[in-house]
Amino acid sequence: MKSRKPKPEAAQPADAEVQDPPAGEAPAAAAEAPVVEEETTARQVLESPEQAVTRLQGQLAEMQDRHLRVAAEYDNFRKRTARERTELWTRAQADVVARVLDVLDDFGRVLDVDRSQATMEDVIKGVELVERKLVRDLEASGLERVGEVGEPFDPNHHEAIGSVPAESKEHDHTVGTVLQHGYKFGGALLRPARVQVRMWHDDGGAAG
Repeated sequence: MKSRKPKPEAAQPADAEVQDPPAGEAPAAAAEAPVVEEETTARQVLESPEQAVTRLQGQLAEMQDRHLRVAAEYDNFRKRTARERTELWTRAQADVVARVLDVLDDFGRVLDVDRSQATMEDVIKGVELVERKLVRDLEASGLERVGEVGEPFDPNHHEAIGSVPAESKEHDHTVGTVLQHGYKFGGALLRPARVQVRMWHDDGGAAG
């Protein structure tokens, strides 16, 4: 029998379409990306000492410039805040002084009365009116008087100068006499009230 020769394969046409790569295989362009990264890393590794020094000096200069800018901005903020606080305090003081000026005028009018016609009672009444006006104006600015007879003794607001007998046990450790009023301003204690404290003994008698 004669052996059969294999048929030659047909040649593909020149304009045949290129088939897409099988699923899971990256295209050629994507496969080249790691190569570019490797080349960049290689250039960094091969950076000369002079180039590294130049690069680091540039980064250091940039960081120093940024630090100086932040420090200057903070210094300007601090100065501006201090100036605004001083101006606010000055305006508050000016408002209080303006209120006191009216009281000074009232005192002047009391002193200018005709002494040949005014009695001592008239002068005392005039001083009392001025005193009440001064207290009212200062209270409107935030001043608060501390120390009233009958209120509980508070060492945070009162300074005990002495003691007086208490009429009953309920009056024990209360203010019996106010020798000098205290004052608070804006919740802060300016001066404690100097008082005498009522004391009651457990034996049923008042302290003597």
